[in-house]
Amino acid sequence: MLRNYSNSRTLGDNIRLGTLTAFTAGTINIASLLIFLSFTSNVTGHYAILAAEISKGNWTQVGVVGGWIFLFFFGSFLSNFIVINFNKKSKYFAHSMPIVLEIICLLFVGIYGQFYYQKTLEETEYLVALMLFATGLQNGLTASISNFSVKTTHLTGTTTDLGILVSMFTQKKYRRNGELIGRAKLLMSIMLAYVMGAVFSGLTYYYLEFRVFYVISICLLIVIGYDAYKIHIRHFNTKYRYNRIYRKPNIFAYLYEKIHGIPKREKKRKLVFED
Repeated sequence: MLRNYSNSRTLGDNIRLGTLTAFTAGTINIASLLIFLSFTSNVTGHYAILAAEISKGNWTQVGVVGGWIFLFFFGSFLSNFIVINFNKKSKYFAHSMPIVLEIICLLFVGIYGQFYYQKTLEETEYLVALMLFATGLQNGLTASISNFSVKTTHLTGTTTDLGILVSMFTQKKYRRNGELIGRAKLLMSIMLAYVMGAVFSGLTYYYLEFRVFYVISICLLIVIGYDAYKIHIRHFNTKYRYNRIYRKPNIFAYLYEKIHGIPKREKKRKLVFED
């Protein structure tokens, strides 16, 4: 999900990344709505509030809402900054670091909310700001590594694109286009995952309360862990094959042979020139 970059990504990579991160975005958004009475997975509504507060001359709230918008922007900026600057050194590190930062932010919100939150306005404003920064990190990462194909923290563009695709499918020539069909599958999977995350958050919040952020963090850990597992398994297989071909001792091949045994051939193979 995280290793491949831009045009080297497959449809499966994007669907796996899109569904898991959209699920977490939907969960975050409804949890923040129930707790703080504010949406935190997008800033469309905050722009409207910003304009309203400017027209009223309420400059304190203008500063607060403007800070929220900036933190969402800064999260997206930081994600892509990490990707483009560390991508050559380690794609996995560059692509997983924004998710790690998001997990840290969400765990802080969960722990602070569970043990220290006094429901004051100042606390609410700071926690909403931190969650907007976290979702900005997520949205910036998914858009950056997928060449802007995957955006999971809001569904405005997703719904628009899907509507356009459905209208195109009214013509037979477009229904045979595999790229358009794949794009439609991706958008539908993101929409369904987002709604499922929102429903899950709504149903479980009254039992979990701030502990719902721990569940979200586990979902994000799955995103990181999937690629870590793939990388280590591939590294293990490469080392084992290297040992079998060149007879170079290494601990991975030794352990594999101890567990599974050394495969035996029924008869020795001959080279062509021996016949």
